[in-house]
Amino acid sequence: MNKKKKPLDNTLFSTLTEGMKPFKQNKHHFGTPQKDKQQLAEKEQQLDSDSYFSDTYQPNLPSEGPMRWRRDDVDSFEIKRLRRGDYQPDLLLDLHGMRQSEAKLELAALIRACIKQQSHCCCIMHGHGTGILKQHIPMWLAQHPHVMAFHKAPKEWGADAALLVLIDIGELPHRR
Repeated sequence: MNKKKKPLDNTLFSTLTEGMKPFKQNKHHFGTPQKDKQQLAEKEQQLDSDSYFSDTYQPNLPSEGPMRWRRDDVDSFEIKRLRRGDYQPDLLLDLHGMRQSEAKLELAALIRACIKQQSHCCCIMHGHGTGILKQHIPMWLAQHPHVMAFHKAPKEWGADAALLVLIDIGELPHRR
């Protein structure tokens, strides 16, 4: 009984596959995929924030009075100009509701954007909240080589919940 079905199965299969052509096999060898620009930018941003901002570094920041800091090579008059509001921030960064890791990335991106757009001053709004960002942001800013000085923002820019930051944009002429 099995011997009789074999020829019938073969003829049935041949009639069903009649006129079909076999697929031509493409021989593609896939290497590592190309990373798009967004992935490369995110990676660069992550490296920037990791290399500049340490959570263990404790700069010499004031314990009393308004939050302020300046690099050693920056004139003390620049702090006074920041306090008075002589500098108008070109870029604003609102960190309300962000975690520390997100705030680090955004901070690195802001400084890079200031340099790219030749903005000499920016404002970082960290808010009051639990005070975690309010404590860490000045420490991170003091570590970055492009930050010249920062001071608690005047009332119109956020007062205790914000910082005005002076950025070193290099040899390019800057606006005041």
